[in-house]
Amino acid sequence: MGNTSEIYRIAFLNKGKVYEVFAKQVYQSDLYGFVEIEDYVFDGKSQVVVDPSEERLKAEFSGVKRSFIPMQAIIRIDEVEKSGVSKITNGDNIAPFPVSLVGAKADTKDT
Repeated sequence: MGNTSEIYRIAFLNKGKVYEVFAKQVYQSDLYGFVEIEDYVFDGKSQVVVDPSEERLKAEFSGVKRSFIPMQAIIRIDEVEKSGVSKITNGDNIAPFPVSLVGAKADTKDT
């Protein structure tokens, strides 16, 4: 996943919302448990109608060289023929992958 002619659609959870962005480079990070996203692609067409969620994403990722997304937040990565409209949607029916950072104690019952 690194050829500049390829474009990827990445969907991931962030603050309870599903972010769908397009980028030219996606790869496993040297930071354990993270995926790196570089070279964001936003719809450059001049449109009369402006999508507020795409404008919010453009503002949020302006000046960002690289993002590190935790693997458990990634929902899907697709290689696509061309970029589309980036968006933020509600993640009401999607839950993050459960991760236990602390070892769970086994339940013991005295009989």
